[in-house]
Amino acid sequence: MTFPVFVEASQGQFTAQLVGAPFVQVVGTTRDQALAALRAAIQERVRTGELTFVEIEPLAVSDLAGTYRDDPTLREICDEAYGLRDSEREP
Repeated sequence: MTFPVFVEASQGQFTAQLVGAPFVQVVGTTRDQALAALRAAIQERVRTGELTFVEIEPLAVSDLAGTYRDDPTLREICDEAYGLRDSEREP
């Protein structure tokens, strides 16, 4: 498995962090040491936990239809847009 990690040098040390999981972070005196420690931390989490994928239904534009039908702001926006359109059409 491949995981994206972020390595940052600061004050003579290197911090390596699992992207998307800021609580999985280690500090080492060298970049390689930090990466090795992070690799071990990730391996331990994978070994003791369950890595799985969760699928969600995509949200299509048509799923939003009617969501804002009672929103008075939408009516104002539409009126303004129609007014601008109509003013551009007039000679």
